[in-house]
Amino acid sequence: MTRSGLRGVSRRRLLGWTGAGAALAGAGAVAGFAAGESATEPAPDPSGGVVPFRGPHQAGIVTPAQDRLHFVALDLTTTDRRAVISLLQRWTTAAERMTAGAEAAPGGAVNRNPEAPPSDTGEALGLPAAALTITFGIGGSLLDKLGIPRPPELADLPPFQQDQLDPAFSGGDLCLQACANDPQVAVHAVRNLVRTGFGTTSVRWSQLGFGRTSSTSTTQQTHRNLFGFKDGTNNLKAEETDLLDQHVWVPPEQGPPWMAGGTYLVARRIRMHVETWDRTSLAEQESLTGRTKGVGAPIGQAQEFDLPNLGPGSPIGVDAHIRLASAENNGGAKILRRGYNFVDGSDGLGHLNAGLFFVAFMRDPHRQFVPMQSALARRDKMMEYIEHTGSAVFAVPPGLGDGAYWGRTVLEG
Repeated sequence: MTRSGLRGVSRRRLLGWTGAGAALAGAGAVAGFAAGESATEPAPDPSGGVVPFRGPHQAGIVTPAQDRLHFVALDLTTTDRRAVISLLQRWTTAAERMTAGAEAAPGGAVNRNPEAPPSDTGEALGLPAAALTITFGIGGSLLDKLGIPRPPELADLPPFQQDQLDPAFSGGDLCLQACANDPQVAVHAVRNLVRTGFGTTSVRWSQLGFGRTSSTSTTQQTHRNLFGFKDGTNNLKAEETDLLDQHVWVPPEQGPPWMAGGTYLVARRIRMHVETWDRTSLAEQESLTGRTKGVGAPIGQAQEFDLPNLGPGSPIGVDAHIRLASAENNGGAKILRRGYNFVDGSDGLGHLNAGLFFVAFMRDPHRQFVPMQSALARRDKMMEYIEHTGSAVFAVPPGLGDGAYWGRTVLEG
């Protein structure tokens, strides 16, 4: 059987093959990929198939947004560059296998030495790939630890008014973003990569998300946040390649060579005080948002995708969220949003610990995100109902070609 047989294969069938015949594993057909070896490139299937792992850009950015997220930030526990390279090679191999619907290691859950711990945790056995994507990012603190110059775009974000940042949900040397249409598949991916990192990395913080709050393709409908409003209507889309080149992908002339074709990721954990919001009138909710709650149309318009009137005589308030976050209010800057809702139990005071895990990709956080967030922090009346409790920024290198592993051009030059 060739590697092309891995297209859309469920983990149950892979387990059956590896358990039924050692000859297959010995021949390398389902035995996994060597570090940096390329998998097949089947057509993406956003409903549950395989998304290509390799390409000019990392998957999980303009990929049609899946329904579930598991995001983790990690810190290095060593400054030995060789150990970090070895980990990233192993991570790449395991990530490529899992996005193809395989175990993290061949026969890893049940088919190896029963006297040793399994090399795959097993909770995704029998599940399809579920459009799993795993996106890898590098924090500025990692570059500092390894003596690699930071690009200026990776400078720490400045403090914003009304931030209530918790160090337990901020920063990190590395990040991994796993998105899938099955929550167990996403959790399995992060769990096994974290497990592989023992001795080289430790978890700094993580976040589960559900119900994507931004569409990244014109084929997707706009979903709603926990305030009940459609979120990310004017988001950049995968089909808008010219706009992506302008606002998301780093051009060769910007920054270090290892970032050409990459992007920068801003993550913000936003607590939403849903109980207070739920006691606010519909008229006030719509005024704060700048959109109708039903169809999501800008106030004064009829349909969701109608252009808002932000000129003189506009019915949209000067402190409405839609106005302050608009490209017109931020020098034409756009970002690619990819956020998710979250509910992390209660806060111990009878309130849900719920909100939005904001993730966005852009060419330069300090020219695109910082001006927008500064305006929102100063003037957005919705700040009365939310607080930013976590923050991080990561460099997301470009996608991988054959023979490459995550971070190779950063660590090897």
